[in-house]
Amino acid sequence: MAPWPSGVATRARHCDRPSLPRSSASSASAWRTGRENSAITPPELQFRITTPMPIVMGQGTLIDYRLKLNGVSFGWRTRIAAWDPPYAFVDEQLKGPYAVWHHTHTFADEGGKTRMDDEVLYKLPLWPLGEVAYPFVKSKVEGIFRYRRAKLREILGV
Repeated sequence: MAPWPSGVATRARHCDRPSLPRSSASSASAWRTGRENSAITPPELQFRITTPMPIVMGQGTLIDYRLKLNGVSFGWRTRIAAWDPPYAFVDEQLKGPYAVWHHTHTFADEGGKTRMDDEVLYKLPLWPLGEVAYPFVKSKVEGIFRYRRAKLREILGV
């Protein structure tokens, strides 16, 4: 489990653990361009990467996105805070809808398959007012990761 980023008072955690039918090296290498996020994000978010392609992934890489949530369009910028292929990487929001977004991706071999762990630590903005939106946001985050898991299974033929 990742440590909480410093300065996070009220926070939330989302964990997801899909199992993929390929080695961890192969699974992790699929994340090397940034393009895969578009394929596994619910279409209603109208998610698109605005950083010019190809993106060379590595520690410090900046990636810009546009997406829409409940009709509101916004930009999102993340930085790859840690890059350790084929085992793990971390993206952190620098600009976007959260006060904090720290997403750790880890890949572990399990008998020829890969367990891909996603752990997201997030904090809503405008504390304490943002806390009112927590049940809605939690539901949205869980729905996005459910879609992601199903889409990964579909893409990989599981």
